[in-house]
Amino acid sequence: MPVSSIEKTKDTLLNFNIFNQKTEIDSVKISSKSYKRFFNEFWTAKQRQANNLHEISYRACYKPQLPKFFIDLLTKKGDVVYDPFAGRGTTLIEAALLNRNIISNDINPLSHILTESRLNIPTIQQIEERLNQIHFKESKADIDLSMFYHRDTESEIVCLKNNLDTSNFVDNWIKMVSTTRLTGHSAGFFSGYTLPPNQAATQKGQLLINQRLDISPPYKDTKAIILKKSRTLQRNLNPSIVQQLFEIGQKAIFSSKDSKNTFHIPNESVKLTVTSPPFLNIVRYATDNWLRCWFNSIDAEQVEKKIISCRTVQQWSETMSFVFDELYRITSPEGWVAFEVGEVNNGEIKLDEAVVPLGLNSGFECAGIMINSQDFTKTSNIWGINNMKGGTNTNRIVLFHKPK
Repeated sequence: MPVSSIEKTKDTLLNFNIFNQKTEIDSVKISSKSYKRFFNEFWTAKQRQANNLHEISYRACYKPQLPKFFIDLLTKKGDVVYDPFAGRGTTLIEAALLNRNIISNDINPLSHILTESRLNIPTIQQIEERLNQIHFKESKADIDLSMFYHRDTESEIVCLKNNLDTSNFVDNWIKMVSTTRLTGHSAGFFSGYTLPPNQAATQKGQLLINQRLDISPPYKDTKAIILKKSRTLQRNLNPSIVQQLFEIGQKAIFSSKDSKNTFHIPNESVKLTVTSPPFLNIVRYATDNWLRCWFNSIDAEQVEKKIISCRTVQQWSETMSFVFDELYRITSPEGWVAFEVGEVNNGEIKLDEAVVPLGLNSGFECAGIMINSQDFTKTSNIWGINNMKGGTNTNRIVLFHKPK
């Protein structure tokens, strides 16, 4: 009797062995049925240096090694990979680098801006020439940004905001890089010292930071910063990869819709979904990105209203049930969904155990729960993981399969 795709994948996970670390396995009972859990360091920064093209800051994003693991395991070149909660585009950029076609969706249009521009890449010379065409004249923002920027830096940012043309791929690249350089705590950002670059302090919060540290924002050369970051992002690229990304981008679908209502995506067109949804009000994506939204003329408050906001697991599950119905519709027979969730409330709530019934109710089979143990990261406490106690950052991925 032929071995099914789901059994082959379980066997691969069970026999996965890297750095002489074998997969451990147990089971968990969910709704009176047992499901296997696979424990290993399935992906880690030690396995592969991720492409520099990924290196843009965004709140609550996983490492590129995570989607790479599933793309390598479950798809082939030309297959379609999808992310309904695309964020900074980690899944999509990695899929494109691996020569897969992509569909990207995120209710925040900022995601589209951050992702599509990295598939249509200008040369450093084109970027420099375009920057030199932008005349920096004295300008003032329509909101108070004096706590973040030197007045001359603010003037340059406003000129960039007002002069970049979204119909031009070079301008879109500059816009993307500028968006990711707005705030941070090192010399490579436009702002003075502020919070880590994956979120923006409020204006009041930044005033308190300045007062506490007795600092005022120094002048930053925005053009020099954009060029330096552009060189870093393109460091691992060659002309053939740039062309490949361009061709993938031409066929890609980008949208900013509710992930429950993605009618523009054809039935059974997706081979693999790798995604991580919003978690129980832990991260306020639009609020954290208010300054980026301002720079890109996006109404952050309107975006915030549209983003899934749930206080309880029951509310979250009710919302996600509709997402899974939609994922089932667009997934091809023998297709897959890798649904990453974190541990919240210091590990007391394990959303993976809430996710399993959602996929089953929509028609998927559950291949098991993967628990990936990673090295400590500073941002892991966003997910409620107590690294000071456990020393690990745990990804929990529920893996679903759509039968023939």
